[in-house]
Amino acid sequence: MKLVTTKILQERATKRNRAVVAFNVNNMELIQAITRTAAQLNCDIILQVTSGAVKYAGMAYIRKLVDAAIVDIEATYPAYKGDIALHLDHGADFATCKDAVDSGFTSVMIDGSHFPFEENIALTKKVVEYAHAKGVAVEGELGKISGIEDHVQSATSAYTDPDQAREFVERTGVDALAISIGTAHGAFKYKPGSVPDLRFDICSAIHKLLPHTPLVLHGASSVTPADLATINKFGGKIENAMGVAEATLAKSIACGVRKINVDSDLRLAFTAGLREYFTLHPDHFDPRQYLSYARDQVARVVKTKLETFSV
Repeated sequence: MKLVTTKILQERATKRNRAVVAFNVNNMELIQAITRTAAQLNCDIILQVTSGAVKYAGMAYIRKLVDAAIVDIEATYPAYKGDIALHLDHGADFATCKDAVDSGFTSVMIDGSHFPFEENIALTKKVVEYAHAKGVAVEGELGKISGIEDHVQSATSAYTDPDQAREFVERTGVDALAISIGTAHGAFKYKPGSVPDLRFDICSAIHKLLPHTPLVLHGASSVTPADLATINKFGGKIENAMGVAEATLAKSIACGVRKINVDSDLRLAFTAGLREYFTLHPDHFDPRQYLSYARDQVARVVKTKLETFSV
C-alpha cells in the first residue's frame, strides 16, 4: 500500500457519484482514528495538513505518522481496498507547496484566493507546473470563504463566479477547484439564529461549465450539537457555534463536489472526549487512558462523515 494522489481518489469518487472526505490531522490519535475507521468501512480518505499542523508537529513527524498508519492498516486490516492521499491544505505560497511536494505529499493546495484574479492565476500555475512535473496533484481556490482556520481567515465571503472558474481552471491546469458557495471555516460559521444558505445553484453552474473538474468544499464541518453540549456540560464554554448539517452538505455531491473537508468537527469531538473523561475520572493521569477515549470520539465523527459522503 502506498500513498496516491487526490486526483485518483476524486476520479474514483466521480464514477460512484460520491465524494472523498479530507480530514485535517495534527497528531497520532487523529490519524489513527481516521485511518482505522476508513479501513473498517473500506473507504478512500485524504489526510490533509495545514502549515499550522506542520509548525505544531514538525514535517518529519507528520510524514512518519502517516507512514506508520499505512503499516498499521496493512497489518490490522489486510482486506482494506481503499487508498490514502496526503494533502497540503491552504498552502500560502509557492515555497510552502514546494516543500510539501519535496517531502512526499501526493497533493497540494495553493490558496491564492485572497489575491487579485490574475495574481491568483499566476501563482497557481507556477505551483501546478512544479507539482505536475513530480506527479503531484494540485488544488486551487477561487472565491473567498469566511471564518478562521489556522492562518487562513476572512471576515467576509465572496461567491465563486462560474465564468471566472472556467477561465481559472483552463489557464492554470489545476486538478481540482475549491469554490465558495456559503460554507465557512471554523466552528463559528454563522450568526446565532441565522439559517445557512448554501448556493447550490452556483455549484451547479460551475459544474456545468467544468464537468470534468472535481470541485472542493471547504469549511464543511457540521459543528455537531451533541459535542458542543458535551463540552459545555463538562466545563467548557463554546457559545454560538454553528455549522451545516451533513444531509445539507451532501447535496453538493450532485453538483460536482468530490472532496469535502472536515477539521473543526474533529477538534470538537476530541475536546468533548477529553473534558468528559477528566470529569468522570478525576483520579486518572495516564495519557493513554484519556487520549484513547478522545480518539474514540473522533472515530465516531469520522464514521458519520464517511457514511454520509463516501459509502
